[in-house]
Amino acid sequence: MLWILYNLLFPIVFLFMLPKFISRMLKRGGYGQHFEQRIGHFGTLTKARLREHRRVWVHAVSVGEIYVALRFIKAYRAAHPDCYFALSTTTSTAHAIGMKEIDDRDVLFYFPVDLPVIINKVLRIINPQRIILVEGEFWPNLIRLADKQGIPVSLVNGRMSERSYKGYLKLKSLTADILRRIKPICVQGEVDAERMIGIGALPEEVHIMGTVKFDVAERDPTGEKTAADALRKIHVPEDAVILLGGSTWPGEEAALCVLYKKLRVAFPKLFLIVVPRHAERRDEVVACFEEEGLSYVRRSEMADFQGLEQPDLLLVDTTGELRNFYSVADIIFVGKSLLEHGGQNPIEPAMYGKAVVVGPNMENFPAVMPVFLKSEALLQVADFQGLENAIAKLLENPDDRVELGRLAEQVVEQNRGAIERTVERMSGN
Repeated sequence: MLWILYNLLFPIVFLFMLPKFISRMLKRGGYGQHFEQRIGHFGTLTKARLREHRRVWVHAVSVGEIYVALRFIKAYRAAHPDCYFALSTTTSTAHAIGMKEIDDRDVLFYFPVDLPVIINKVLRIINPQRIILVEGEFWPNLIRLADKQGIPVSLVNGRMSERSYKGYLKLKSLTADILRRIKPICVQGEVDAERMIGIGALPEEVHIMGTVKFDVAERDPTGEKTAADALRKIHVPEDAVILLGGSTWPGEEAALCVLYKKLRVAFPKLFLIVVPRHAERRDEVVACFEEEGLSYVRRSEMADFQGLEQPDLLLVDTTGELRNFYSVADIIFVGKSLLEHGGQNPIEPAMYGKAVVVGPNMENFPAVMPVFLKSEALLQVADFQGLENAIAKLLENPDDRVELGRLAEQVVEQNRGAIERTVERMSGN
């Protein structure tokens, strides 16, 4: 009965949400490309390539997950050299990253709508050896229909926020039926394991691996040089102290501008870089700068930059460059943590040995935050005033700033290896 209700309600909810999806497509761009794949239609070439070999189908919804998926594919292929992959994603940003990074042997496509008629069609085309879900993509029809056809379904780098857990508890009869079809369930930490079991996963199939995100954190020397060159181009001096807001969400850019103006009075060498989570918000973010009377340069327009003086700040309104700009910063605020909920990845800035500050809302990283906090390797603040105070202290005490960065980098290095443990576990199933 639950499956009947799900399949009756899902199309209604999907149609209700369709205007929002269309609006997002128009705003962000890229969503319209290959839209037919979302309803299970593949071009002749893509269909032929999918049928060339039996493949492992890996699904990663967005940017964070796509990097985990790509790292998993690399490690799995090292253990199984003859393996071919089909990689699906949901967002256009993740799709763009996948296009850039995917191996020539593999096929990238957009994830189809979770309706039986569509999922069955896609399963017939791909005929996967197994399906790997990344982090928390529990699509009922995909999992159920794959299981009925004898296709193993597994979870990599699984996590579950408190909010998701409470929601799934209300649907435990459905979630238990879904999760008991996933073998193994590889999760990041003890809390994630407890929550998976709490909503119905088989305890013997839940395995704590640590988070793959520590393994995904890899430096890019070419990209780092590009970021440093960008600062030189806009006349930022080498002795500037760089404050960077990474993956910021609405309201956080304005907060950074306010504290930046205040702190720059006492610390005139301070320079601000803002990297919003969604580049298409650039005009909204620019309005914050202009309201505060701050001059700026857009990264997307730097090719035409002819200024002779340093602007007040740099807006990185391009995709895929955040990690590179982390390398040139001194103090980093990780967004979606001060005024929004969930948080963004603190591991990447920590990898560079930078002083990292986050807000109170880091629910999406229940296995990561305790590791950093236990080692006192980042600062977590309660509110805007706490953020201002923390950054001011780091500016006043350069040695403390360097030590905080050293501890952060040490935490990253000490916690690598989850990807190899996960591949070993997958190989045993």
